[in-house]
Amino acid sequence: MKKWYTVFILLVFVLIALAGCGESKTDSSPGQEDEPEVTEEAGNSSFPVTITDALEEEVVVEEKPERIVSLVPGNTEIAFALGLGDFIVGVSDHDNYPEEVFEIEKVGGMEFDIEKIIALEPDIVLAHESSALNSIEGLEQIKNSGIAVLVVNEANSFDDVYHSIELIGKATGTEEQAATIIGTMQNEVEKIKEQAAQVSEKKSVLFEISPAPEIYAAGKNTFMDEMLSIINADNAAGDLEGWPKLDEEVILEYNPDVIVTTYGFYVDHAIEDVKAREGWQDVTAIKNGEVYDVHSDLLSRPGPRLIDGVKELAQAVYPDVFNE
Repeated sequence: MKKWYTVFILLVFVLIALAGCGESKTDSSPGQEDEPEVTEEAGNSSFPVTITDALEEEVVVEEKPERIVSLVPGNTEIAFALGLGDFIVGVSDHDNYPEEVFEIEKVGGMEFDIEKIIALEPDIVLAHESSALNSIEGLEQIKNSGIAVLVVNEANSFDDVYHSIELIGKATGTEEQAATIIGTMQNEVEKIKEQAAQVSEKKSVLFEISPAPEIYAAGKNTFMDEMLSIINADNAAGDLEGWPKLDEEVILEYNPDVIVTTYGFYVDHAIEDVKAREGWQDVTAIKNGEVYDVHSDLLSRPGPRLIDGVKELAQAVYPDVFNE
């Protein structure tokens, strides 16, 4: 299962890289020019509501959803944060947070069980742009059963996540909760930036998102790259786009001050393995013992927990500044 999950993560990273999103931003407010278009007949949270989703499809939600199926973990985490946990009746096989998801009906992994989803009689299905194009027929079958399907936007930046939260909030009548979550995340980011301004000497950081021999890293236009900018650090692989595969020779040339792995939850002794690599003894991160592991969900899963990921990263890279 762990090996299959690794393959799934890498597949998602490849899909993200192919999406080619623009520059990440952290200090702008939700409601930019690419904000989902929403029209409502009466009142801020009244129904029916018509929303233009990530595929430019108009989705009509007739009434406030009381039965929700989420097809990706990011949507699920957002929905729980919005206070919708009691209304979620189906989640993907990959959902692992919060703990309540383990008691909810599973509807499949990369391939969804369409019949099970329909049998759960949801009012709305929260799909995702990253997988929707590979599931067009299944999603159409769900729509033809009279179930609203909302395709949530792909997210490669904090602004994208704010849009995702806003979109799900509008579709479920939880706009106020969504605005609160977004505001809290923005405030936390600003606080971290203010603290990071105390950094006197910036460090270069390499994210390893898969172990040797096939080492993939986080390049620009990713959450991890944006997080490094927030904590006032440089991305050692910042000259590359998305999730590149790196030869060890390239990493030795980068000579990062810090190496952060994101696979310690399924690879035993991840940190020790990096430190013990033959020929890496002169890499600054190895010489100084600055190799750390942060769970990948906190660094790459669109949702409120990205703030926890930034904080853990900051404490690892700049302990003198962020562990005071």
